[in-house]
Amino acid sequence: MAKQQQNTQQEKKQSGTKGSEKILGEAVPAVVEEIIGRTGFRGEITQVKVNVLEGKDQGRRMRRNVKGSIKPGDLLILRETEIEARRIKSKVTKGAYT
Repeated sequence: MAKQQQNTQQEKKQSGTKGSEKILGEAVPAVVEEIIGRTGFRGEITQVKVNVLEGKDQGRRMRRNVKGSIKPGDLLILRETEIEARRIKSKVTKGAYT
């Protein structure tokens, strides 16, 4: 009986991590409409507004954080569309030493 319980527990552990199925779903394209501002500890993250082009959230405008160079009109491939980035609270550009 004890061996049977150990086998079922090991099978559960090998099934995967929490939420991995949701993240590994289909990728959804979105186009960058506007750049909102910079965020992050050193200003390395850009917050943008994107318009989702396909999938169940087609036509939805949402706010996302992007690392790296980005400009309006660029195409982003989103791994999920349920989570939206928080608004940048201050109007001050973070990371700018002036």
